[in-house]
Amino acid sequence: MSSSPVSSAPPLPAELALGQTPSLKEPCLLGTTLYWLEQRPDQKGRTTLMSRPVGGGPALERTPGPWNLRCRVHEYGGGSCAIGLDSNGKAVAVFVDDRDRCLWKLDLDQPDAEPVRLIELEGDRFEGALGGGLIDGVQDRWIGVLERDGRDQLVAVPLSGGTWLSLHQAQDFCGYPAQSADGSQLAWVEWQQPCMPWERSQLWLGALEESGGVRHARCVAGSGPGDGQAISVFQPIWAGPDLVVANDRSGFWNLECWRSPQARSAVTPQWQPLLSMQAEFAMPQWVFGMSTHAWDGHRLLAIACSEGRWQLGSVSDGTWQPIAQPFNDLAGLCAQQGRVACIASSPTHPSGLLELDLGSGAWQHTPAGTCPMAPGAISQPVELWFEGYEGRRAHAWYYPPSGGGHDQAPLLVKSHSGPTAMARTGLSLAIQFWTSRGWGVVDVNYGGSTGFGRAYRERLDRQWGVVDVADCSAAARAVVSRGWARPDRIAIEGGSAGGFTTLAALCFSDRFSAGASRYGVADLSALAEDTHRFEARYLDGLVGAWPQERELYAQRSPLHNADRIRCPVIFFQGLEDVVVPPAQTERMANALRANQIPVEVHLFPEEGHGFRDGATQIQVLEATETFFRQHFQL
Repeated sequence: MSSSPVSSAPPLPAELALGQTPSLKEPCLLGTTLYWLEQRPDQKGRTTLMSRPVGGGPALERTPGPWNLRCRVHEYGGGSCAIGLDSNGKAVAVFVDDRDRCLWKLDLDQPDAEPVRLIELEGDRFEGALGGGLIDGVQDRWIGVLERDGRDQLVAVPLSGGTWLSLHQAQDFCGYPAQSADGSQLAWVEWQQPCMPWERSQLWLGALEESGGVRHARCVAGSGPGDGQAISVFQPIWAGPDLVVANDRSGFWNLECWRSPQARSAVTPQWQPLLSMQAEFAMPQWVFGMSTHAWDGHRLLAIACSEGRWQLGSVSDGTWQPIAQPFNDLAGLCAQQGRVACIASSPTHPSGLLELDLGSGAWQHTPAGTCPMAPGAISQPVELWFEGYEGRRAHAWYYPPSGGGHDQAPLLVKSHSGPTAMARTGLSLAIQFWTSRGWGVVDVNYGGSTGFGRAYRERLDRQWGVVDVADCSAAARAVVSRGWARPDRIAIEGGSAGGFTTLAALCFSDRFSAGASRYGVADLSALAEDTHRFEARYLDGLVGAWPQERELYAQRSPLHNADRIRCPVIFFQGLEDVVVPPAQTERMANALRANQIPVEVHLFPEEGHGFRDGATQIQVLEATETFFRQHFQL
C-alpha cells in the first residue's frame, strides 16, 4: 500500500466544490428517450425532470420554472416521479410537486405540454404524503404509496384524474411496488416497527383485478418482527414472467428468482438463488426510487458492491459476468432492449449519466458538471484496512494531501450518515477541497456500514456510539501510525448519524482535537421521544429497548457527557429539521459553552434535515475549514 502525494495545485474554492453541480437521480430509459431527475443546489435544491435522446443529444428540462419534484413519504422521500406508457402507448410522467404535495401528470410526447393536477385539493396542500409509484399502463393509473394517519397504503389514482383508490392497507410501512408486464400481478415490500427495512422486511404479492383492486395479497419472502432468521428484501422486479428480488438470507444481498409466480396459488413459493457471491446487490432502503438491478427485456443486469467498490454486470445461468467500463461508484440502474443507463462516477470522474450499449460495449458518460480540477491534482483514495473495535477488520478510504508533507499534515476523519450508509469511491469535490489545502482525509466505513455484508452491518446492533466511535478513532490511529498525519491535528466531522458519531467520538475518545456536527444527534433519549415515524423505533436496534434501557441511552448521549469534551466544536442546524429537532443542537452547544469550550453555531431557517441549498452547502464548508484552521493554528 502506498499513498503517493498528488501534485500541488491551488486550493479548490468552496463555490467550485459545492453549490453548483446538480445531483442526478433515478434515470429511466423509455423508448428513444432517457429521463432523469436533477436536483439543483443553485436553485435552493429544486428538483426537475430532464430528458434527452438515447445515445446522446441536447437535454430538455420538462418541468421548468417553479416545479419542484419532491416526495416526503417517510420524510426522506425518493421516487417523486414515475415514468411509463399509458394504454395508448403514450409516454407520461406522474410526479409529486412539493408546493402542494399533490400528484401531477405530464404528457411527455408533447415537448410544450403543461402538467395537470390529478387530485383536487380542499386546501393548500394534499393531506398526507404520496410517492414511490409506477405507471399502470393497463388500467391507466398511477400506483404508489400514501402515508397518512400513521400508516402506509398502496393506492391508485387514475391518469385522467379523480379520487384515489385504496388497494392495500399495510400493517405499518410499505413501498417499492412492481407490476408484471401483463398488468395482472403486483409485488411490493412491507416492514413493521421496530425493524428498519434493511433489518427485516417482507415481499408481498397480489393479483390485480379488472375492477382495480388487489386480492389474494400475501407474504411470499422475507421476515418480520419475531420471525426466526432476520431477512430483508430489496427492489422486486419482473424479469419476463418471473419475479426477482434481492434477499440477504445468505449474509449478503444476493438475487433470487421465483419462476412464474401465480398470485392465486397457495403453494409455498420456491425461490431459486440466481448466484451466490460475497457482494451486495442492494442498498439500505432509506428512500424510494433506488435501483440496483433491471430487466432489459432479454437479460438481467445488476450492479454489485464488493468491499466498497461497485461493478456492473449481467446475471445468467448462475454466473456473474462483469461488463467492462471504468466506473466503480454506481447507482440508479435501468435497462431497455440491450441498453443500460445509471449514475456513475470514479475517483477521477465526477458523477454523471452513463449509457452503455450491451451489443457493442460502447459507452458514454455525461458528467453532471465540469470538473474544476486537473486529473493530476485529484487526490485518489487508498484502500485502508485496519484493526477496529475489538480487533475486528474494518475499512476506510484514505485521501493523501496535495503536495506531500504527510507526516505534518492535519487529518480530517469523515463519519458518514445513516449510520448504514457507506464511504464511496466516486469523486467528491468536498473531499478535494480539503486535500487541496494540505489535509489528509480518511472516510471511514465503520462497523454498521453497507457494502460488506449483513454481519458487518450488524456490528452496530446495540453498539451505536461504541463501534462507530472506536472504528473512527482506530482509522485515525492507523493513518498516523503509517506516518501520514500529525497526531495532534486530527478533526472529525459528520452529518445526522455521522454528527452523532462525531460528538460521541469527542466525548469518548481522546484522538480528536476539533469536531464539526451537521444536524447531529446529541440526545438519544430526546430522539427516541421526538422524531418522525420512519425512525421512531430505530434506536431499539441501535442502542436498546426504549424506555426500558433509558440509562444506557444517557450513557451513550453526547449531551449527557458534554463535560468530557475538551476541544472546540462547530454546529450546523436547519430550523425546519423534523428528523433531528433543532433543540438538540441548541442544548448541546449550551452545555459546551457552560464548560468554556469554544463553540460556533450556524442556524439555517429554511433548511431541514440535510442541506439542499447550494449557498448553505458553501457556507458550511467554508465555515468548517475556517474554524479548524483557526483552532489548529494553520
